[in-house]
Amino acid sequence: MKILQIGKFYPIKGGVEKVMYGLTLGLSGRNIRCDMLCAGIDRQESGMLLINNYARLWCMPTWLKLAATAISPAMIIKLRKIQREYDIIHVHHPDPMACLTLFLSGYKGKVVLHWHSDILRQKALLKLYRPLQRWMIGRADVIVGTTPVYVQQSPFLQQVQDKTTYILIGIDEVKVEEDAVIRIKEQYAGKKMIFSMGRLVEYKGYEYLIKAARYLHEDYVICIGGSGPLKDDLKQIIDSQGLNKRVKLIGFIPENEVAAHFMACDVFVLSSIWKTEAFGIVQIEAMSCGKPVVATCIEGSGVSWVNKDGVSGYNVEPQNAEALAEAIRKLLSDSQLYAKFSAGARQRYETLFTQQKMIDNCLKLYNDLLENGKA
Repeated sequence: MKILQIGKFYPIKGGVEKVMYGLTLGLSGRNIRCDMLCAGIDRQESGMLLINNYARLWCMPTWLKLAATAISPAMIIKLRKIQREYDIIHVHHPDPMACLTLFLSGYKGKVVLHWHSDILRQKALLKLYRPLQRWMIGRADVIVGTTPVYVQQSPFLQQVQDKTTYILIGIDEVKVEEDAVIRIKEQYAGKKMIFSMGRLVEYKGYEYLIKAARYLHEDYVICIGGSGPLKDDLKQIIDSQGLNKRVKLIGFIPENEVAAHFMACDVFVLSSIWKTEAFGIVQIEAMSCGKPVVATCIEGSGVSWVNKDGVSGYNVEPQNAEALAEAIRKLLSDSQLYAKFSAGARQRYETLFTQQKMIDNCLKLYNDLLENGKA
């Protein structure tokens, strides 16, 4: 069996790329040929990287970025040269460049379409892309979502439910250096640490998480990791509300320090407000550390499915600072309740969201597709 993953960018930045790279590593780790084709973040990020004996990564130069899409004609040229090597091409959506690459490749084999999310905000892009997206949906032998909720409710997939399924995202257990955890805890000594991490963009709903601090006692501190275009706006909200001692924008967190922040915190919060947040991988990273999660009930999203209300944490109404604060306070005001949710979070991770389970399920889907013509 030989598989090619096609998707967004390298180096890895977002959730789609994490899943694609995780599948590549996991499958090749079982001695299955699994390569990866994507666009570089910029022109300098290009070339072939040998990941291991069973995996290569082709990172093609990006000419320009248009509506958050990398334009890389070299991807098309590359796929036309190598497409006959593969039994299955696994395309990760939304990525118009990946779809165009497949469309122009002449590939005749099996296609898996991984539907991570709908295109929601970029209306102009969607209008241009819709015919190609419609072709991609029709061309796919199977369409895979990340939760049952999202693919069942996506307006673009209503006519193809008979070939739609899901594979839950899985990750390796978060590994931590105890010294790093101790340093973070010392920094916030005497405080109940609430942690969140992601791009500082509108759909993440950080405005409401910041305002939640108004409803929490001074012994709580909210730490938000990440960078993005809303940094100055969020800082202005913190200053205007007099919350400088209760909310910290800690900026980009290096990869080797992320795990320590998950382990050091008391509760992880995902305050997203739009369906753009389809899954929230950060939730399962927190769960792997046994941390309860407070998330939001976004209509049509899988976020509140991942975090099971009353088991691994609480799900609250989006854009509601007071509801976020109440859920946080409820979790941290009762030690027995906290222990229950902490154990529930860890168990939910072990039961559903390990990388091994994701690879097992993906491999079964591939085998079914090659043996039976459908998953």
